[in-house]
Amino acid sequence: MGLFDKFKSIFTSNKNEQEEVEIYDKGLEKTRKEFVSKISLLNMKYTKISPEYFEELEEILIMADIGVNTVMDFIDRLKKRVKRENIEDSEDLKEIIVDEMFIIYVDNSIMVNKIKYAENGPTVILFVGVNGVGKTTTIGKIAHRLRGEGKKTLLVAGDTFRAGAIEQIIEWGERTDSPVVYKEDAEPASVIYDGVEKAIKEDYDVVLIDTAGRLQNKTNLMGELEKINKVIGKIIPEAPHETLLVVDATTGQNGISQAQEFKKITNITGIVLTKLDGTAKGGIVLAIKEKLDIPVKFVGMGEKEEDLRTFDIEKYIYGLFKDM
Repeated sequence: MGLFDKFKSIFTSNKNEQEEVEIYDKGLEKTRKEFVSKISLLNMKYTKISPEYFEELEEILIMADIGVNTVMDFIDRLKKRVKRENIEDSEDLKEIIVDEMFIIYVDNSIMVNKIKYAENGPTVILFVGVNGVGKTTTIGKIAHRLRGEGKKTLLVAGDTFRAGAIEQIIEWGERTDSPVVYKEDAEPASVIYDGVEKAIKEDYDVVLIDTAGRLQNKTNLMGELEKINKVIGKIIPEAPHETLLVVDATTGQNGISQAQEFKKITNITGIVLTKLDGTAKGGIVLAIKEKLDIPVKFVGMGEKEEDLRTFDIEKYIYGLFKDM
């Protein structure tokens, strides 16, 4: 039994997993329809494995935004297995494709998808990313999730420049019953200082900090993030405990480029991939692993608060390939 069949048997028999699996199933529908249908057509076109088969498979994978280098490595691995296991029929390759996709992501490394909580005092989570990727909405959804787990959450409006940013985070504060620390036209570091101080004094569990996302002015952003990190670190050593980069999945390789730039500027501990349900290029998850080697911690699978899910590679692979 291959990995995919194992996932399938677990997810179809375990009622506790059903809801989560259905969300991945629905969220990856666009990618699956585009991606799996092309592989199925390819297997109908080439019943026997050939160099032409591999060429067209390579093109399909690149179009799914998996990333050129990952695809080249992946095709090499497939070719080796085909040779080693004497596989001739393209149908027999389906299961191996799924197995190798899973192996690419795991790749003998430990990719932790859980939030790293502080042992004592409040956990500080800093959110970074360019404007328009859904940072503030992500903060609201994670606050909703943490409140559901019984945690006392505080939101900090560290984006003091974007029009409407403070109003947006205040609205999320009201929706999630989370107080918001903000100041109009203030230095982000001073607002964040006040927020972290309040969190300590009033015994909050988690502080979620919004930041501005002006990547086009990298020098200013770098200076601002350095200042923010210093301010937080002075109040709580070891903080921020997480710096989560929010990336819009629909931007594809452009999102990867943004991530590479932010990685140069600050210590990214995890990725939040928004709007995964809105793209047919869901292979970006594998490209993130290849190019950044940073764990995807959350994925956005819809508009509702509960549609932001902890990333699970097994459910992702299942949602991607279930129609094969």
